[in-house]
Amino acid sequence: MRTNIEIDDELMAKALQAGPFKTKKEAVEAGLKLLARQAAYRELLKWRGKLKWEGGDDVDWAAAPESTPLSVHEPAPGKRRAGR
Repeated sequence: MRTNIEIDDELMAKALQAGPFKTKKEAVEAGLKLLARQAAYRELLKWRGKLKWEGGDDVDWAAAPESTPLSVHEPAPGKRRAGR
């Protein structure tokens, strides 16, 4: 999606220095991805202590494939999640 926005020059300079970004677009996308990951993590934390494992103790969690795709379900446009 093409979007034109005004970004504070000092903030952009700090962002570009903070990571291995070659372009402003890369820095902005990295920031947006970080926000999405943090939101997904907060949603997962809501389940902490509320789920009961009914499987055996012999599960090797380290053997889970790293390539398992994860999905983040964003709210519909115009909708806000509780707590925001």
